[in-house]
Amino acid sequence: MRKKPFSWGRFFFQASVVAIYLFLLTPMVIVVLAAFNSGEYLTFPPQGFSLRWFEKFFNSKPFVDSFLFSLRLGFVATAVSVVIGTAAALYVVRYSGRHRDLMRALMISPLLFPSILTGIALLLYYYGVGMGARTFIGLLIGHVLIVLPYVFLTVSTGLYNFNNALEEVSRSLGAGPFRTFWEVTLPLIKGGVISGAVFAFITSFDQFAMSLLLAAVGDTPLPIQLFDYLRFQFDPTAAAVSTISILMAVVVVLTTQKLVGLEALYWGSGG
Repeated sequence: MRKKPFSWGRFFFQASVVAIYLFLLTPMVIVVLAAFNSGEYLTFPPQGFSLRWFEKFFNSKPFVDSFLFSLRLGFVATAVSVVIGTAAALYVVRYSGRHRDLMRALMISPLLFPSILTGIALLLYYYGVGMGARTFIGLLIGHVLIVLPYVFLTVSTGLYNFNNALEEVSRSLGAGPFRTFWEVTLPLIKGGVISGAVFAFITSFDQFAMSLLLAAVGDTPLPIQLFDYLRFQFDPTAAAVSTISILMAVVVVLTTQKLVGLEALYWGSGG
């Protein structure tokens, strides 16, 4: 086979891709290595190998409680956002008509603003309507607002590539709207639903600004607990917590791939 001629454009493109990956991955690699540091302080390079900081994390009741709370909050926020986001995507793509662009912009608008501003706006709104700001429901609403655009965008992508004739065949054979959606539409757009749910859960679990403003006393998400810990101590326990969060995100993605297949993470799999 003939070799492709050398191209400076291709070379600079590939070098740029490598540089971007290094920029994104190097901090995570440093954090993971620092988590196994045997020294007393959070330093790099590590002074030795030790698992004691992971042991300290699992023996710390505040850290374990905040980890479990973040899991529960993430799962509930993901479930709510999947239901609302899927329904909103169906309406915007199929029934919004000439207002489609406006509706789409409104649905993804939380992505356009820093989450700290959205959190402040929610905090003022809760106080304005007399609703307790630091409650689980208030925090859940904030997380759903942040993660909802991810579900909406991924499901919308699948619906734009959807063959409506399949639904018409189902309806012509006597299936009602709900059964058609459950047995025809949903299996074909599951890629968008699942990938949106993965993005939503990871974003909710790692959400800091919204949780800082709206978390109730006694219900502390893991990012807030880690922030409070670093205010007074600076040992590798913080790196161990971050490593566990990174590993959990990787496990979520790999488990999803294992259960539903790699194609379920592709936005266009709905077609």
